[in-house]
Amino acid sequence: MKGITTSRMKTIDENCEHLGLKGLQLMENAGAAIAHEVKERIQKGNVLIVAGRGNNGGDAFVAARHLVYDPAITVNIALIGSASGIRTQDSMHNFALLEHCRIEGFIEITDPQQLKATRWLDDADLIVDALLGTGITGKLRETEATVIDLINDSKVPVVAVDVPSGFDPEGGKFDRSVRADITLTFHRMKKGLASDHAKEYTSEVKVINIGVCEDAETYVGKGDIAAFRTRSRDSHKGQHGRMLIIGGGPYSGAPALTAMAALRTGADIVTVAAPANVADIIASFSPNIIVKALSSNILCEKDIDTVAKLIEGHDVVVMGMGLGRDERTKDTVSKIVPLCKKVVVDADGLYGIALPVPEDIEMIITPHAGEFTALGGNGKEDALEFSKKNNVTVLLKGKEDHISNGERVAINHTGNPGMTVGGTGDVLAGITGALFAIAPAMDAACGAAYINGVAGDLAFERWGHGLLATDIIDMITEVMK
Repeated sequence: MKGITTSRMKTIDENCEHLGLKGLQLMENAGAAIAHEVKERIQKGNVLIVAGRGNNGGDAFVAARHLVYDPAITVNIALIGSASGIRTQDSMHNFALLEHCRIEGFIEITDPQQLKATRWLDDADLIVDALLGTGITGKLRETEATVIDLINDSKVPVVAVDVPSGFDPEGGKFDRSVRADITLTFHRMKKGLASDHAKEYTSEVKVINIGVCEDAETYVGKGDIAAFRTRSRDSHKGQHGRMLIIGGGPYSGAPALTAMAALRTGADIVTVAAPANVADIIASFSPNIIVKALSSNILCEKDIDTVAKLIEGHDVVVMGMGLGRDERTKDTVSKIVPLCKKVVVDADGLYGIALPVPEDIEMIITPHAGEFTALGGNGKEDALEFSKKNNVTVLLKGKEDHISNGERVAINHTGNPGMTVGGTGDVLAGITGALFAIAPAMDAACGAAYINGVAGDLAFERWGHGLLATDIIDMITEVMK
């Protein structure tokens, strides 16, 4: 079982919010499930809830509210840290409700000795570990590290919430972890919990259905672009993507549209390598585009050394827009692909690639239905199998875009018939490349399809069927705000 990543789960949560399923509802369902498991394990006795200040703690506050209705169960809550430091509104909401419940004991722990002094660990019949959730990796801070040791030393049975505290949900190395008797993980198995060494810390793992909307997982949404909408205050030039576009020759507008879309999406540096006859035209679109003129009027083998040097200084290559289908160009495309680590191939470039793609190359292709058929695809239902067989991420354009990396399929239903105008595919390629420079292929393809579609919808609201590809570019920043 492969399991879901933390970032993917966060995306699904945010898509639920966008659909109208609030985090508070999911937290209520999770907390009720924790309380149910506790009551399955003890019919009476003392339950110690060790809670952190994130949503993991919020789940436990809900569980406490459910448990205190049973007069046979005594609930004590040790909040690790100050209540004023609770990090999410949903957790704070459920913490505030505890004031109206019959909680036996509550303490804010800033020193592990405070927890020892309560003797709650000694008296507990069961511990609910809700200290750290899936967002914590690496070396633990105090007080949390010592509290984990105290829980393990107590030998009291432990129910862990989502993952045992300290355990790396991605399956990587970790400092220390609670050793649980059962782990209740929500919605789907987490990647790290499915790893070979997990059982030592998780014991039994139960996957709990908390009512996530199916569409939040199947369709791309706001959650798929959330990570692309923020930047660290310490960001510096080039950190958010250096992108090389190889395009043009028979056509000049296509690579220019790709370049401008990439810049509006947030790429720091965009270079266009274009045949000599169109290089100046592309440069005239904007002084923000760096243009490198190639040797002749089409991309040809003579340009490979120049392109190879450019590839070394960029994070991602986007290739194909406006190249034409001269046999020399197609042959050159096939020789450039092995020089890339990350590459997006669109339009004419699709006729020069060889499949399957070598394992050391990450490739996204952005075909429409006809181009997909020419590559050997058999319609949108074939996206998953085609991707798996060819080691490529497919963004298959259509009325609904189908996106697959060979492991799952996502569907984008943003966009409108006005986007049949020429150039919208070039815009999509630019958005895809900008995101791919800083993110995994599937995340980039899903985010790009959504951004392009919503930007197109905003443009359609203003210009209707007269919208232009440049109008979509102008709306990208509205989507990214």
